[in-house]
Amino acid sequence: MIAAGELKPGMAIRVEGQMFKVLAAEFKAGAGQLGGVVKTKLRNLTTGRFLEPHFRPDERLEDLELERRSMQFLYGDAETATFMNPQTYEQVEIPRAAMGSSEKFLEAEMMVAVEFHEGSPVSVEFPAVVEARIAQTAPAAHSQQDSTWKEARLENGAVILVPLFIDKGEMVHVDVARGRYLDRVRIAKKKGT
Repeated sequence: MIAAGELKPGMAIRVEGQMFKVLAAEFKAGAGQLGGVVKTKLRNLTTGRFLEPHFRPDERLEDLELERRSMQFLYGDAETATFMNPQTYEQVEIPRAAMGSSEKFLEAEMMVAVEFHEGSPVSVEFPAVVEARIAQTAPAAHSQQDSTWKEARLENGAVILVPLFIDKGEMVHVDVARGRYLDRVRIAKKKGT
């Protein structure tokens, strides 16, 4: 058991019989004699749905122990994604709904951390930043405005906003959690050329 005031992102808890991953937890002090509240953002590990409950700081919650294993993404269908442990060749399937919106960034042979609870896979931890290729966007334009953005479709089908100077076929870094453009991937120049 853990006090709600001790919750941190990345933890797993059980609320009303359901398993949740803590995405955000913030303590808000109360005014006067009010004791304050812990505002949280949770993702259901079974359905992928989000919940934003408030807890009293001293409220006791059941915390869950998660085991992390580095696994390789093999393939997926509309409902599930299959991962393999490269050392033991053990394969597990995880429902796409449980991965949340980040699942669209899965690529063949990508290594991710799969989290297990009591031997069953419950969650996938994606890298914070991935490289993605722009599949479709308006032609590049060089303007004096730094704050102007346009839509771009990535090869994985996700749509993000990118600066006007980004063109089709370019590689960009994307923040997986927010689905936002970070910067253009710089290609290292070979020495002597």
